Amino acid sequence: MKLEEIDLNLLVVFNQLLTERKVSRVAENLGLGQPAVSNALARLRKLFDDELFLRTAHGMQPTPFAEQLAESIGYALGMIHSAVNARSSFDPATSQRSFSVGMTDIGEIYFLPLLMQRIRQLAPSVTISTVRNTSLHLRDAMEAGQVDLAIGLLPQLKAGFFQRRLFEQRYVCLFRQGHALDLKRMKAADFFAAEHVAVVSAGTGHGQVDEILDNHSPQRRVKLKVPHFVAIGHILQSTDLIATVPERLAERMVQPFGLKQLPHPVDLPRIAINLFWHAKYHKDPANQWLRNLIFELHADRVGAQP
Repeated sequence: MKLEEIDLNLLVVFNQLLTERKVSRVAENLGLGQPAVSNALARLRKLFDDELFLRTAHGMQPTPFAEQLAESIGYALGMIHSAVNARSSFDPATSQRSFSVGMTDIGEIYFLPLLMQRIRQLAPSVTISTVRNTSLHLRDAMEAGQVDLAIGLLPQLKAGFFQRRLFEQRYVCLFRQGHALDLKRMKAADFFAAEHVAVVSAGTGHGQVDEILDNHSPQRRVKLKVPHFVAIGHILQSTDLIATVPERLAERMVQPFGLKQLPHPVDLPRIAINLFWHAKYHKDPANQWLRNLIFELHADRVGAQP
């Protein structure tokens, strides 16, 4: 197949179908009629000799061959987009841009207060919204520009993405002041004898720590399970439960909730928190500004890696 045989507009439709999975939504995004999108899909099928997208109860699902094409086509369109918009600029002081950032509830507690303070100073009309970075469609959403950045431990974001290390952190034990374990050092036997609140966080790096503790002998005595970290401070404040949490979250909770943290008695892996963005937006001035601001505010200078 020769490049002159391919209509670039067809690849734009292909890329939109990968993201939206609905002909009607693609038509709306591109300002086309649904028959025009259907005709483009028919031409694509003939061009590649493959169905590419199959109608299902969950929308238009890509075939294996379409998934094989997806990354290369997305990357190529992104490079073309960057090239033709190379002279665009971003002025934070006057911009009314809305950014979307993927992060967990821990990220919202740790990153957002300082970030929003600085945005108020530098970019008063810029707005931020967050989405959960455990979403199954995070990769597609970032490729489509619906999510600008993501923060966390996200092994699914590899090919086609850039990442930059913000920091590493360890896990600690957290409990109320005056707890029976409020000593200078916590022993493993005391940790496993205590009653625990556990955060079920599948799809994140914290899930790996839960697996280690759940497979340990002896096991934790888990009295309460919750799906997020945001309520941990309130729970520990008025109970004798203890929790295993990332160190930087503990730092944010100790003073407001009257808590105490101690080094963890179990040898747990340190967790690396990275900032991710899609290669399509690597040279986008607005994306560059926000990620540089986050790095400036929250990165450990020692060991920071591009």
